[in-house]
Amino acid sequence: MAFRQKTQRTQRAPRRRTGFAGARDQTQCRFCRGAIKYIDYKDIDTLQKLLTNRGKIYSRKRSGNCAGCQRKAKAAIKRARYMALLPYSM
Repeated sequence: MAFRQKTQRTQRAPRRRTGFAGARDQTQCRFCRGAIKYIDYKDIDTLQKLLTNRGKIYSRKRSGNCAGCQRKAKAAIKRARYMALLPYSM
């Protein structure tokens, strides 16, 4: 049996990244744009836009909310579910 010769790997030059990798358009979420401080749990039309047709809460990436507003929206949705204004699941 013939033995395989080990070939030396050529090392690649490190890639140069242009710009900041995490940079993206800094657009404000729908609640920050409207300067809404409190997300009302009784505003069902607004809260339903943050839910899938199965009743799940959209992620921040999908809904476009900032972290603070996503937490407020989550609390409002859970409160509305408890008050039977929104379903837990469909």
